[in-house]
Amino acid sequence: MKLSVATCQFPVSSDIRGNARHVLRQMEIAKQRGARVAHFCEAALSGYAGAEFESYAGFDWDQLTACTQQVLDRARELRLWVILGSTHRLTGRHKPHNSVYVIDDAGRLVDRYDKRFCAGNRAGTKGDLAHYSPGNHFSVFTVHGISCGVLICHDYRYPELYREYKRRGVQLLFHSFHAGHVTPRILRAMRSDVGARFRRWNGGSTLPGITMPATAQSSAANNFMWISCSNTSARESCWPSFFVRPDGVTTGRLRINTAGVLISIVDTNQDLYDSTVAWRDRAMRQVFHSGRLVNDRRSKERTQL
Repeated sequence: MKLSVATCQFPVSSDIRGNARHVLRQMEIAKQRGARVAHFCEAALSGYAGAEFESYAGFDWDQLTACTQQVLDRARELRLWVILGSTHRLTGRHKPHNSVYVIDDAGRLVDRYDKRFCAGNRAGTKGDLAHYSPGNHFSVFTVHGISCGVLICHDYRYPELYREYKRRGVQLLFHSFHAGHVTPRILRAMRSDVGARFRRWNGGSTLPGITMPATAQSSAANNFMWISCSNTSARESCWPSFFVRPDGVTTGRLRINTAGVLISIVDTNQDLYDSTVAWRDRAMRQVFHSGRLVNDRRSKERTQL
């Protein structure tokens, strides 16, 4: 099976209508360039609490609903699947979910993934948990014959999530990030965490810039799945959006701090190297060795030469 994927990035802001204009424009570009699905970053439509705005106090939920409907309508008109980062309102005093909406090419909302591992402290007063309620489910859906799943940003730190998606047969993972809109002061602190003398040895100058792309590549190779990584391009962005194939090779990357659309082809019949194909299923069953174990005295004596 083949599927053309558009990994999209633009400078996400607190302006919902402005975000919607970017989304709708890049949906058009994706369609014009032959994509069947357009993938957007975390909080692409709503903006990201703690980065674009301080809190959800006074947030314009009606405007978000209206702009979301515009995306649904345009998806139907373009016959385009859309993987859209946003915020999902809950009832009462519950904090909203940090979500990705899965919209099919008939303009229907067919699923929603809610960020499961929201960063923050155990008291829920810092980071994501100061603004969002964590989710409790995986999202698996099929796009033109290819099994897909979704993760959001900090979820990347938990390899168990990738592994569970692999267990569920996912071939293509849409991972929506928001590693951008970093102020100069915070950027200096993030770079200090890495240390100037180590930057030459790494692909980025911040921990997100180093660990997020590296994890995507290793997760793709370890689980033999395609991964679309979409990020905001709001300055300063930690890294540009990119796409990884199942052997861990990055096949395309956009320009940092610049809006753009990256087109990638998923070909599930492509002959790619998979070093763990013989034993991955065994590892997922908690059998942590390859081959056949031996019953040998010298194997059991671990403190002798």
